[in-house]
Amino acid sequence: MITVIVLEIPMAVDGSWGALLDIKLEFIVYAVSFIVCFNFWNYNNNVFSMVNKIDHKVIWSIGIAMFFLSLIPYLTTFVALNPDAFLPSFLYGLDFIIVAILTIFTINALKNSDKANIALQIALADNQPYVTTIVFVLFGMIVGYFIYPLAIVIACLFSIITLWLISYYKKHG
Repeated sequence: MITVIVLEIPMAVDGSWGALLDIKLEFIVYAVSFIVCFNFWNYNNNVFSMVNKIDHKVIWSIGIAMFFLSLIPYLTTFVALNPDAFLPSFLYGLDFIIVAILTIFTINALKNSDKANIALQIALADNQPYVTTIVFVLFGMIVGYFIYPLAIVIACLFSIITLWLISYYKKHG
């Protein structure tokens, strides 16, 4: 998915700095989309390094989550082209919420499919980071609706940073 995202960046028309600056919005969209997709990939890579068994519920929940995750580049571009409009930011935030909810479903499916795996059960014992994401984004939606639409996107990105911090402090805290 990340490879496909980079194909969205148009080639600079010539070898000048000005030509590169002309595509800065597309590069910013790519960078944001990359961070979101990398975060999802990194999480799944870490979790699946512990998994011994999966079932169809795990596969389908991840597949559906990846579908919604694949909308991030489109929605990021939609927001970038319409930064003062509520709908693009709302859809971006809604996508984040859907992926967070699907991650909770995936966690529960993984725990149910691999019940004997104590390490997995301990690692997936807490849904707090995903509930936190949902709360941040809902708060961003309220602020975005009444005050500043980009507050939703800021809340989404802030939720990623929060996930990283929660993960770090659980390991080192």
